[in-house]
Amino acid sequence: MKVIGKQKNSKMCVICGMDNPYGVKAQFYNMEDGSVRALFRFREEHQSYPGRVHGGMIAAMLDEMGLRCCWTNGREVWGVTTSIEVKYRKPVPYGVGLTARGSVRKETDLFVTVDCEILGESGNTLAQARINYLKLPTDKIAGKVDEHEELCYLIDDGVTEINP
Repeated sequence: MKVIGKQKNSKMCVICGMDNPYGVKAQFYNMEDGSVRALFRFREEHQSYPGRVHGGMIAAMLDEMGLRCCWTNGREVWGVTTSIEVKYRKPVPYGVGLTARGSVRKETDLFVTVDCEILGESGNTLAQARINYLKLPTDKIAGKVDEHEELCYLIDDGVTEINP
């Protein structure tokens, strides 16, 4: 599927932060169908049992993907997670390339509901989530933070298509 735009990365977020030495450094892409995809690789530092990623890191990745879905199709919606239902389908390995995808399921004046999943190298679903966000301006979430200063990295990686 064709990439139509790339989203910026932050400084210290555990999922997208480029300055966080323990972060995943995931890259997020707006797709032609209105969905968002991410390319990333968990590392050994993100493990629970050997060879497996910690469930909390999986949930954090799905949560980040969910909010990133609110930044598509001309939206720049900010909010906080009010609920997340994660289904862990198969162990998520670290050290391999993974893909996440998500799309907005429903949006009202106050809330956004998003469906997301993490896919393995063969395209099989490893984990999925339905997430609800309460829309809020950034000053209500984190005080006086400049989201444009925090989301300051736009990494040109030449990705033009992402499959599955």
